[in-house]
Amino acid sequence: MARGYFLAFQLWIFACLLLVLRASSFYLPGVAPQDFQKGDELKVKVNKLTSTKTQLPYTYYSIDYCKPDQIVDSAENLGEVLRGDRIENSPYVFKMREPQMCNIVCRRIFTEKTSKDFKEKIDDEYRVNMILDNLPLVVPVANQGMPKFYQHGFPVGFKGQYSGSKEEKHFIYNHLSFTVKFHKDAVTEAARIVGFEVKPFSVKHIYEGEWNDKIRLTTCDPHAKRAVTDSETPQEVEDKKEIIFTYDVDFQVSDVKWASRWDTYLLMADDQIHWFSIVNSLMIVLFLSGMVAMIMLRTLYRDISKYNQLETQEEAQEETGWKLVHGDVFRPPAHTDLLCVYVGTGVQFFGVTLVMMVFAVLGFLSPSNRGALMTAMLLLWVFMGILAGYVSARLYKMFKGSQWKKITLKTAFMFPATVFSIFFILNALIWGEKSSGAVPFGTMFALVLMWFGISVPLVFVGSYVGFKKPPIEDPVKTNKIPRQIPEQPWYMTPAFSILIGGILPFGAVFIELFFILTSIWLHQFYYIFGFLFIVFIILIVTCAEITVVLCYFQLCSEDYHWWWRSYLTSGSSALYLFLYATFYFFTKLEITKPVSGALYFGYMLIISYAFFVVTGTIGFYACFWFTRLIYSSVKID
Repeated sequence: MARGYFLAFQLWIFACLLLVLRASSFYLPGVAPQDFQKGDELKVKVNKLTSTKTQLPYTYYSIDYCKPDQIVDSAENLGEVLRGDRIENSPYVFKMREPQMCNIVCRRIFTEKTSKDFKEKIDDEYRVNMILDNLPLVVPVANQGMPKFYQHGFPVGFKGQYSGSKEEKHFIYNHLSFTVKFHKDAVTEAARIVGFEVKPFSVKHIYEGEWNDKIRLTTCDPHAKRAVTDSETPQEVEDKKEIIFTYDVDFQVSDVKWASRWDTYLLMADDQIHWFSIVNSLMIVLFLSGMVAMIMLRTLYRDISKYNQLETQEEAQEETGWKLVHGDVFRPPAHTDLLCVYVGTGVQFFGVTLVMMVFAVLGFLSPSNRGALMTAMLLLWVFMGILAGYVSARLYKMFKGSQWKKITLKTAFMFPATVFSIFFILNALIWGEKSSGAVPFGTMFALVLMWFGISVPLVFVGSYVGFKKPPIEDPVKTNKIPRQIPEQPWYMTPAFSILIGGILPFGAVFIELFFILTSIWLHQFYYIFGFLFIVFIILIVTCAEITVVLCYFQLCSEDYHWWWRSYLTSGSSALYLFLYATFYFFTKLEITKPVSGALYFGYMLIISYAFFVVTGTIGFYACFWFTRLIYSSVKID
């Protein structure tokens, strides 16, 4: 019977993996190189409209831009949907290595509503994002004395004043001068696209006679070789104004190979700051390592030698320091269920983070595969549920717990339910703004299905296996009557030591945190995973060492309540992370809408919560190993 259940479980896991692999296979061709011959059609796709002021993405066709005959949505993965990406076809069609000038896309007569929509997008500094051969559209910006950098997408428009007037007007970028860079194969004459740039212009186009499909513009005429080079007479956005959308296409040969085409997008001009972050973190680690070495090699070694050399009964009765609490140090803490759940969840998150870091460093989560990072994170979280169940049940059994199903349900639902509730409220706010960032009902249902259909069963499997294991034995016996804890000095009180303990782990990562927040909220690529992996390792060491140091001081003060304090000491770094996120919001961002502010703080609360369970679990296991090590090294009658 048991074999039959096990076989059914294996088939179920195999089916889930097959579905995941099959779903992923739809997106792999988009990352592979594609060769184009001269004259081949190049289709430009349009992505979302984004703004750093509102953080609310909208679809390209949410405002009255030129549309193709039929709008077709491209296939999206789970990560793209959660990020609000909507990939659709566009009326912009190029011919490979065939330059074009002054192509007319369409003519629009703006209504009052259309004008209002465009003005709102210009006020909120929205940018238009497009894609060609999986490369995002960028605007090159050259600074004197600085290397050229790229801005993603081009602005919808800008605000300005006519000379001699104080009234501010809205102007739209209606002429796009595209540049497609390609790398040509010398033998086959085939070419691969390695760059997609644009220079936007605002031009009030003029023509003679009545409008028709074959009209020639006097402001932009390929026959007269009159190209748009500036915006001397910009196109104003106003009710019942006529606007003509045009574009140019130029092709340039590039020495950049296809494999390196993302290097310019991911160019790291501030690598010295990252190295400074690494050096800063290493100095913190060296300082803590010195303290731990002093404790472990000098003080602790001396303590153990002294305790083991006690011979007379009188000497044994005069024992002091951390040995004095040996009969209470492994006494189960208050709220053991909650501690087991948080430790199990922390191990689950730690596994997700570690695997993602490794894959990202190896290049599997490249920005060229849009949504891969988010999709990988969700799938890893679901399948790492087996670790959460195993760890929480194992720890629960060590605390003499017997109701393993209860602890399993708490592990499977406590953290995900909290995050899902916050996410659901934020999604409702985004949906109320009619933003494309709102997750559709079908995707929301798929997330719930992954949670209940895969994650929860795996947590139960892990808990069942963990609870069947023999319990972890304590190195010393626990007294029946708890020992009274002496009054502690002010610097050893729980609140003070916990808050102090979180400063150093946060200090080891806060510089890198600035770049992560910038990539998330200012819509920039973050691809320096090598630096991030080093900082992650430093974070692990820092959390472990600061918790061990403070735990030793706590035990020496005859305070044996170390279980929760070990978790909260390093976990308190999440409080500093959230405070820094608040500081970043008021100093670096220009968000003014209440919904956008709620969106920012809601997501940062989720990130801080996840950071709390990861760092707290690292500190807990460091102290768990430390206490078992020192109390198993002394002779206790």
